[in-house]
Amino acid sequence: MYITCLDLEGVLVPEIWIAFAEATGIPELKRTTRDEPDYNKLMQYRLAILKEHGLGLKEIQDVIATIDPMPGAKEFLDELRTLCQVIIISDTFTQFAAPLMKKLGMPTIFCNTLEVAESGEVTGFKMRVENSKYATVKALQSIGFETIASGDSYNDLGMIKASKAGFLFKSTDKIKADNPDLPAFETYDELMAAIKAALV
Repeated sequence: MYITCLDLEGVLVPEIWIAFAEATGIPELKRTTRDEPDYNKLMQYRLAILKEHGLGLKEIQDVIATIDPMPGAKEFLDELRTLCQVIIISDTFTQFAAPLMKKLGMPTIFCNTLEVAESGEVTGFKMRVENSKYATVKALQSIGFETIASGDSYNDLGMIKASKAGFLFKSTDKIKADNPDLPAFETYDELMAAIKAALV
């Protein structure tokens, strides 16, 4: 039994924080897990910027409402789900992901939760589990599943390397250069072919 584990942002949908940075004109918010390997450090940095500019959950969700999946992403996901079980494992938050899941046909997603005050200020975040992508893949393997994994960022490397087959997708030149042993693809057709080969 196989489960394919996919990252969300940068793989199926555009990066939410980059879209928000562009919408608000705050370039500092363009920093993502492609740039910063330490997720806790990255989120503390983001929360400080939100507080400084008086921005809360509503403003972020208004931008998310304008985001569509990447071209071909839903079709890729629809086909993949006919071949095996698929779980999206993301370090994003339920408050961000819900509208995007509707546009992707409601796939299963495991992600984290924002702590939000009544005023709408984002005051913190609760990680589902430490090192969530790697931990989730290992947990799936512990109950008898083989995993295939794909993602684009530093925080995806653990699940990619721990899986029976793992692939970088639309990643950065630096991450690809630092991990020459990992196959790297740029199109859904390439990724689909690699996953199909792994499922044999």
